[in-house]
Amino acid sequence: MQSEVVDIIIRHRRENLKKCSLRGLESRSDLRFFTYPRDQVPDLTGFLLLSFEGKPLSTEDRDRGIVVVDGTWKLAQAIYKNTPSLHQLEKRSLPLHFITAYPRRQDDCDDPDRGLASVEALFIARTLQGRDSSGLLDHYHWKEKFLTLNAGL
Repeated sequence: MQSEVVDIIIRHRRENLKKCSLRGLESRSDLRFFTYPRDQVPDLTGFLLLSFEGKPLSTEDRDRGIVVVDGTWKLAQAIYKNTPSLHQLEKRSLPLHFITAYPRRQDDCDDPDRGLASVEALFIARTLQGRDSSGLLDHYHWKEKFLTLNAGL
């Protein structure tokens, strides 16, 4: 029997949980949440880093967990910069055609149109991997709009 693939969420301690798209998923057995910089990041051997860089995720990555850096653009950059174990991970990207439903104003991002809410990115990543994504969007306020905007998913 194959064990469940787990994804890692590294969330900045200053992330506004009232606006966090991953809120409500903390008790899932297939997700592990760590708070930066308070929690020690576990061994990430074999995981993939969700990034704008790297080859696109595919079903070939089905058996590998994803690391999602969760926070505003500025906070996410700080997490990446100050967490050397993330620099060692293989990076995987998402296709550019996906559209966020999350209403935001991006002053600190070079390319805000590419930005997805963390839960949107995780949902797409698992779908591309051929993994179960059921329930991920259950607490997401903009679920229906996101699914409509990305109907081909």
